[in-house]
Amino acid sequence: MTLVIVYKCINRTAPSYLQDLINRCTPTRLWSSTSARLVVPRTKGKARRFSVLAPLWYRLMPRLKKIFLWVLAVYIAIPFIVKLCPSIQAKLVFLNFVRVPYFIDLKRPQDQGLNHTCNLYLHPEENVNIGVWHTVPAQLWKDAQGKDQLWYESTFQSSHPVILYLHGNAGTRGGDHRVQLYKVLSSLGYHVVTFDYRGWGDSEGSPSESGMTSDALYVFHWVKERIGKKPLYIWGHSLGTGVATNLVRHLCDRGTPPDALILESPFTNIREEARSHPFSMVYRYLPGFDWFFLDAITANDIRFASDENMHHISCPVLILHAEDDTVVPFHLGKKLYNIAAQSQSLSGQKVQFIPFPISLGYKHKFIYRSPELPQILRWDGCRRSCL
Repeated sequence: MTLVIVYKCINRTAPSYLQDLINRCTPTRLWSSTSARLVVPRTKGKARRFSVLAPLWYRLMPRLKKIFLWVLAVYIAIPFIVKLCPSIQAKLVFLNFVRVPYFIDLKRPQDQGLNHTCNLYLHPEENVNIGVWHTVPAQLWKDAQGKDQLWYESTFQSSHPVILYLHGNAGTRGGDHRVQLYKVLSSLGYHVVTFDYRGWGDSEGSPSESGMTSDALYVFHWVKERIGKKPLYIWGHSLGTGVATNLVRHLCDRGTPPDALILESPFTNIREEARSHPFSMVYRYLPGFDWFFLDAITANDIRFASDENMHHISCPVLILHAEDDTVVPFHLGKKLYNIAAQSQSLSGQKVQFIPFPISLGYKHKFIYRSPELPQILRWDGCRRSCL
C-alpha cells in the first residue's frame, strides 16, 4: 500500500522526463490502492487472446504429442499385421460378420413385408446348410398365404420367369435394400430366389470365393430342375457380381448358359476394387500398398476376376451402375462393359450398359428406386420378353 502511494506522489510531482522514466521502469503488475488486488494491464486483440490460451496450449502439447505418436504407430503397424495375418483381409472383403439389420428372424420373411415368400434350407455340401428365400410373383400373393414349401415349389410350373439374386458382402438376404428389390422384381412378375452364402446370415460354413460359387451353382441347379425351360436370369450386386460371373462362366463352359446375366454395380476384379474402395483411402498411396494389402487378398484365393470371366461368357449381359457409387466406382463398371463389348465369346450377344446420373442419387444400392427399371428389364437382350 505504501509503495503505491509513494509511486503516485512521485509520478504527480516529478518533471515530465522523470515521469516517463518511472513509467518505463515500473513493473506491469501493481497493487490497487482501493481494493488491494492485482492490477493486470489490459492488452488488445490477438496479444490478449494468446496470453490467455498460451498456458492451455503448453499443457495440451505433451498430450497431443502422445496421441499423434500412438496414431502414427497404429498406422504403421496395420499394414504389417495384415501382411502377417492375411485372414484379416479376407474378413474385410466378405464382411459376413456384419449382420445388418441385427434383430430380424430370417425364418420369417413376412416380418420384412414379404408375405408371399417361403424360407427354406438347402444342403450343397456336407456340414453346409444355406438359408434360401423364394418370393413368388406379386400376382400370386393371395394364394401364397399359409402355404408350405411344396406349394411354393409347384409355382415354378407357372409361366413366370425366375431371377436368381446373388447379394454382395455384409448383411444378409434380409437387408433392407435387397428386400425392396425383391418387391420390385416380384411386382414385375418374376419369381425371386435368393440365399445367404455359407458363413452369412443363418447359413452354416466358412466363407470363401470357391464356396460362394459352389453355393450359387447348387441353387441354380435346384431352381433349373423345377422350372425346366422357362427363363432363368442371374442377377448379381456388388461382390455378388463376382460370384455371378464365376457362376455364369462355369455354366457357359458346360454349354448351359442362363438366359441373361444382370450385373448391378460390378467391378473388374477384386484387386482393382480394393484399390478403389473407401477403406483403402488412407493407405492407397503408401509405398508397397499392393504388397501389403492386395497380395494379402490373393493369398486367400480371392480373385473375383470378372474381367477374365467375360471372355468365357456367351449369354446376354446387362450392366447397371450409378455414377455416384462411392463403394464400387463407376469407372470400374464402365471398364468391365468395355471388356465385355470386345469379348469374342460375347460376339453376337447383346451387351448393354445403363448408367444412372448423379442427380438421381442412387449411389451403391438404390437402383431399385428407378422408375425406368421395368422398361430396362424388357431389355431386348433377353431371349424372350419377361413381362
